[in-house]
Amino acid sequence: MLSFLAWLVLLFLCWPIALIALVLYPVVWLLLLPFRLLGIGVDAVFSLLRAIVMLPARVLGHHPAR
Repeated sequence: MLSFLAWLVLLFLCWPIALIALVLYPVVWLLLLPFRLLGIGVDAVFSLLRAIVMLPARVLGHHPAR
């Protein structure tokens, strides 16, 4: 919501830049999508490694506070 309000202020102050931003936003989103997917994959690998390392403690009965 805050980014939309910032865009409205930009539209009021300088409408050509606001329209360019509106057109380029989907392009930038598509360009950044592989990096987001890579981040999700790296997070999954780290979660898996953490689960493997913590497995002996969980088998012995330790339950982390949630």
